[in-house]
Amino acid sequence: MNLDLNQLSGSLKSGLQPLYVLHGEEELLRIEVLDQLRAAAKQYGYLKESHIADGANFDWHELVAQAASAGLFGDLKWLEIHVPNGKVGKQGGEVLQQFAEHPPQDTAIVIVLPKLDKAQTQSKWFSALAKHGTVLEAKAVTPAALPAWIRERLQRYGLDIEREALDLFAERVEGNLLAAKQEIDKLALLYPSGHLLTWADAEAAVANVARFDVFQLSAAWMSGDGRRVARLLDGLEAEGDEPVLLVWALAEDIRTLIRLTAALKQGKTVQAVRNELRLWGDKQTLAPKAIARISPTRLIAALQECAKIDRQIKGAADGDAWTSFKHLAMSLAA
Repeated sequence: MNLDLNQLSGSLKSGLQPLYVLHGEEELLRIEVLDQLRAAAKQYGYLKESHIADGANFDWHELVAQAASAGLFGDLKWLEIHVPNGKVGKQGGEVLQQFAEHPPQDTAIVIVLPKLDKAQTQSKWFSALAKHGTVLEAKAVTPAALPAWIRERLQRYGLDIEREALDLFAERVEGNLLAAKQEIDKLALLYPSGHLLTWADAEAAVANVARFDVFQLSAAWMSGDGRRVARLLDGLEAEGDEPVLLVWALAEDIRTLIRLTAALKQGKTVQAVRNELRLWGDKQTLAPKAIARISPTRLIAALQECAKIDRQIKGAADGDAWTSFKHLAMSLAA
């Protein structure tokens, strides 16, 4: 069963479930959920036991034996199994299936995983966990959802914020939710409950801790958001990133759009070629919009520009790679 993170506190009021599966890419949310579960386990009298399955030498069968053994005086057990890389192997998969289908008595288990890929979420062990356990996914907070997230967190401290100040706040912490929480906590110390945060307050108090990556850039240029493309590129350059990965990713996206254009002309649907072209997540909606805006001729020319920028990076062509890349990305977003 999938459970929304916002519903967890209400669910815990009636006790702990035998099995929880916590996964997802947002570290802050994983930490907060785990803290909630631990607090509930302590409240209900569970004694904590933790294991980190971080390598091929981890003994999963020993874990089964420990989980099956009765605690002292019949104590309740709170068992945490952390798998930092998400790779459980054959033995681990079998053990997790066993825990899902035949949970140990007097034991509540939480299995903590990172963001999983499609193959992992479709594996037998994860399917068994999802069927018998409570699944909590710590999804990344998207740029569009970030302002509302910030406002809700500020309201917990009795603070409100003007729209312009909120936009500035979101820009400065984008892609770094842990730092966003720290900035919110700082504002709660600086200003009393009931205070309305202004643009000047945010400008003076909120540090610029935004982090950007290539995946955010893909969504920005495909959606035609030139302002966001410019801000992302400035941030990536300021962080000292080389444009090698960016050029590769942009070229891959352009090839995908060219192939999608050809598929649609053949009468195929986006859904029919989604897996073949890896149109997952936002790309399912952004890619069709992008090819409606950018002609096939322009896409082919852009692919040739990517090749030129690659030569600039390697010193085989004149010109500055960053300048060329910025110009190309901005032109595709126009």
